[in-house]
Amino acid sequence: MIRVDQAGEFGATRIYAGQLAVLGTRAEAARPIARMAAQEERHRLAFDRIVAERGVRPTLLAPLWDKAGFLLGAATALISPEAAMACTAAIETEIDRHYGQQLEELGSGDPELSDTIAEFRAEEVEHRETAIAEGAERAPAYPILSAAIRLGCRAAIGLSKRI
Repeated sequence: MIRVDQAGEFGATRIYAGQLAVLGTRAEAARPIARMAAQEERHRLAFDRIVAERGVRPTLLAPLWDKAGFLLGAATALISPEAAMACTAAIETEIDRHYGQQLEELGSGDPELSDTIAEFRAEEVEHRETAIAEGAERAPAYPILSAAIRLGCRAAIGLSKRI
């Protein structure tokens, strides 16, 4: 569980890095992306700490998530700022679902981890809402783009659980 969450937060930081590399710091869309990126970095650092404290082996796929995340972020930003937001909305939809499942699985068995996941889940939902408010649903081919990204996110979660 912790390995997957660390991988996911790392991937999110790379997606935002790719988006910001394309959109630049002056683009109107860059402001909310930079804010969300800072929160994702805080999430990643928290999971890095938890991985170290609990002796969890990180995913061996981190080099792949590094490149794939950056490329996904850059590619969607190259399409349009709305496509970058569509990427965020799609991923955060899956992360909300994923974190919800983890909270159910944890129950009251690990209050520290549950509190962390619940806090981060709330911020991920906020990211999704921001992305929608910023025009995610106006992205070219939004339903197809969203479905493809959500599928990729589910695949990354599944792979990170095992590898």
